[in-house]
Amino acid sequence: MTGLSTQADALTTRMGDRVLPVNDVVFEVIPRGKQRVGDFWCAASEYARRELGASWSDRIYLVRGRGPSVTTGRKTAVQFSLTPEAVGVTPLENELTTIRTGLKVGDNMTVNQGNSYCEFGPVRP
Repeated sequence: MTGLSTQADALTTRMGDRVLPVNDVVFEVIPRGKQRVGDFWCAASEYARRELGASWSDRIYLVRGRGPSVTTGRKTAVQFSLTPEAVGVTPLENELTTIRTGLKVGDNMTVNQGNSYCEFGPVRP
């Protein structure tokens, strides 16, 4: 398939999810297995910090909910950006202090808030 990212482009998060750039402003999280909403935000936060150099106070914006991966062809991925205006996404108001049950375009939170959804258990061989 043309247009797919290479394995070298991928970041594997500490929780085992893969994150790949879609283009210069959008990246997608491809879950390892379970697909809890918070896990997507955790992976997006880790990618924003490690690969994009975002600060803890920078905001992550959801630009596409669950759908097929455009970088790997996998069944499920969620897309994010640090610059919603670059992709025509209008940020939603953050009236809630907790994560929504779904993944709605425009949802956003700080990198630090996304990181709070990371649940690290014991490392398994």
